[in-house]
Amino acid sequence: MAIFRTYLLLVIAVLGLYTLKVGLDHGWNLIPIFFDNILAMDWQGQFNVDFMSFLALSAIWVSWRHRFSPGGLILGVVAFFGGMMFLAPYLIWASLKAKGDVRVLLLGNQL
Repeated sequence: MAIFRTYLLLVIAVLGLYTLKVGLDHGWNLIPIFFDNILAMDWQGQFNVDFMSFLALSAIWVSWRHRFSPGGLILGVVAFFGGMMFLAPYLIWASLKAKGDVRVLLLGNQL
C-alpha cells in the first residue's frame, strides 16, 4: 500500500506542476478546446472521449462507494470534473481509512 500511496503523491505533484505550466502558458479555458477536439473527430477527440469515459467511471465508482448518498453524489461530481487531482488524494484518504484492506478500499461501506 505504501508504494501505491507514493505513486499517488507523485501523480499529484507531477500533474499539479504540469497543469500549472499549461494553464499559465495557454490559459485556463479548457472546456471549449476539449469539446472542439471531440467535434473534430480526430485522434485528440478520440482521446478526450476515452478520457471522459474514465472520468465518468471514476464518478460512478466514488458515488457508488458512498451508496449514492447526497455526499457521495457530490463527491462523484467532483470526481468527474476534478479528475486525478481529486481521485489521487481521495484514494490516499480511502486507503488510510481502509487500513491496508484492499476490499475496504474498493468497496467502502458496501461490505
